[in-house]
Amino acid sequence: MRSARSSELDNPVLSLNNVTCRFGQLVALQAVSLVVAPGERVALVGPSGAGKSTLLSLLNGSLSPTSGEVRVLGRSLQNLHGDRRRQVQRQVGMVYQQHHLVSNLPVIHNVNAGHLGRWPLWKALWSLVWPQQVNVAQQALAQLGLADKLYARTDRLSGGQQQRVALARVLVQDPAIVLADEPVASVDPARSHDMMNLLSQIGQNRTLLVSLHDVDLAKAYCDRIIGLRQGRLVFDRSSTAVSQQDLAELYDLKADAF
Repeated sequence: MRSARSSELDNPVLSLNNVTCRFGQLVALQAVSLVVAPGERVALVGPSGAGKSTLLSLLNGSLSPTSGEVRVLGRSLQNLHGDRRRQVQRQVGMVYQQHHLVSNLPVIHNVNAGHLGRWPLWKALWSLVWPQQVNVAQQALAQLGLADKLYARTDRLSGGQQQRVALARVLVQDPAIVLADEPVASVDPARSHDMMNLLSQIGQNRTLLVSLHDVDLAKAYCDRIIGLRQGRLVFDRSSTAVSQQDLAELYDLKADAF
């Protein structure tokens, strides 16, 4: 009898099949294959330059591979163009280290950016004058503890509050998949746990793939860890199965360093 896990991996929400990505002479990813099942929480770990950001950019469709195939929600991104490609990309929410907020606009406009993939241009422009779907933005902010900041100027918020605005934008987008690129790289350890808790919260009933430098955070908040080094997949294991030897090989350190 086949396990539920095997059945899920027959219909992954994300997959790379022998994917290589080059930038001139630089090989960012080399022959990487992996699958992510619905609802998994997966961490990408590895030293700087390992290819983590490149992998996430391939999955959100902002990069195309040099060779191999990238599939999202069962669709090959290379074979999708125009509206069909955008329909798939709308199902992928992205959390960036630098937030990508428009600092001189009120919070509601940054949160409502989560609607842009499905709003027609006229509605997006009108919303800048007369904000649309205010209740949706309010609910997203309330879920993240910022209910009173709906009309505050974004640049007057603290760094942690701006992070929450970026997460509220993802909640409004309501994607099936959330990708996060080094979301805790520039915050202190206490805020790192806060951010990972929030990511876990918005990742409920969604697939979450997050790149991290902190292996302890990866083990604490993710079910599975994928190790990348110099563009190659070094290991792919459940969080509880990742050993000190795995990490030593990944970071080229002695095993007792972890």
